[in-house]
Amino acid sequence: MNSWLLRDVQVVNEGHVTPADVLVRDGFIERVATEGIGSARAVKELDGKGRHLLPGAIDDQVHFREPGLTYKEDIAHGSAAAVAGGITTFMEMPNTVPQTLTQDLLTLKYAMGAASSVANYSFYMGASNSNIEEVLRTDPKTVCGLKAFLGSSTGDMLVDNEETLDRLFKEAHMILAVHAEDEPTIRRNMAEAKARYGEDIRIGQHPFIRSAEACWRSSSTAVALAKMHGTRLHVLHISTARELELFEPGPLEGKRITAEACVHHLWFTDADYAKKGTLLKWNPAVKTAEDRDALRQAVKDGRIDVVATDHAPHTVEEKANPYTSCPSGGPLVQHALPAMLELMHQGVFTLQEVVEKMCHAPARLFQVKDRGFIREGQHADLVLVDLDAPWTVAKENLLYKCGWSPFEGQRFRSRVLRTWVNGQLAYAEGEVDRSVRGMRAMFDR
Repeated sequence: MNSWLLRDVQVVNEGHVTPADVLVRDGFIERVATEGIGSARAVKELDGKGRHLLPGAIDDQVHFREPGLTYKEDIAHGSAAAVAGGITTFMEMPNTVPQTLTQDLLTLKYAMGAASSVANYSFYMGASNSNIEEVLRTDPKTVCGLKAFLGSSTGDMLVDNEETLDRLFKEAHMILAVHAEDEPTIRRNMAEAKARYGEDIRIGQHPFIRSAEACWRSSSTAVALAKMHGTRLHVLHISTARELELFEPGPLEGKRITAEACVHHLWFTDADYAKKGTLLKWNPAVKTAEDRDALRQAVKDGRIDVVATDHAPHTVEEKANPYTSCPSGGPLVQHALPAMLELMHQGVFTLQEVVEKMCHAPARLFQVKDRGFIREGQHADLVLVDLDAPWTVAKENLLYKCGWSPFEGQRFRSRVLRTWVNGQLAYAEGEVDRSVRGMRAMFDR
């Protein structure tokens, strides 16, 4: 059933928290009424009991590992964990096996999403040193963006040919999202670490190997290219204070160059490596408390435009490997919104800022059609949360296929109660309805 009357909810939308009733009919928001709504025909009713209703979050960076790496994660499991965490739309990355480097492979991924995704979905077209013609065939109205790795990735996805880079930035006809870490700097740092420690490199060296300098060199180069060519550039997972100099504060509207921060860079610091070990191995690396605090401030002042997850699971066995053979990445979609709401309780962000950066801003930045807001006429992607219902992350309540989380043992005060995807109740009180199917996201470009 995708028609609902949600009574007595606190609607969090566009900077305001407003008591209202919300009528959903046939998958769309039909009415948001501050004066209340009487009876409505052919709908299921829910008493919100004054709890908060948020737009579904939009995550612009996930790795759901399908095809080819589905022993770590797949679209079915990843999307189920996402809706349990209040994320109703995701944008998935191209470094699968095979990499999404042709239009045919991109079409195949959309078929996979249609077959198994509980959430709404979009997939990036990947760039390499040799597929620029395929990249330029991408339809900006039906695909979220182009993705280029300016630091190492799997297979043939490192874009480091200067001629290719120049053409990519010059001719990109839609958002170009980049992973920006300077590969020569990282290789030099790794060589120095091996010379000093041999094969016994500890995880605490990770932010020195994948250093702030590596981030700065690559991000500043990308921004310079974008300014030269007028590229619509989106720099993913900013992790250092220095990089923030590259981005303008203030509202998103009118920006040609934007930036994303990920939840783990807003939560953890290098002090956490001692306890969490290689579970915290991400690229870019989690860095200092000063970097984390600068990122938090940048979320507030607009230098960081959106907050995402970079959800990138590996198995427990893989993460237990020594540093040099341990893959980077971890699962986050189920806990990103609860973590941001926890930072709200700590006074770091306001509730309105959390909704702006996780719901509204991604919709505006990517020009997602009819999603990201609680507005009449939009798709009913909605999340009911209780801001005071404490719970603890534990293995028994994880929905990740990899079966672990860097947040295990963390007590969160806020809880996602229910999630609707296009008016369908996809998650309720701990259970995902895996028969629900999301829709392909479309874009007003």
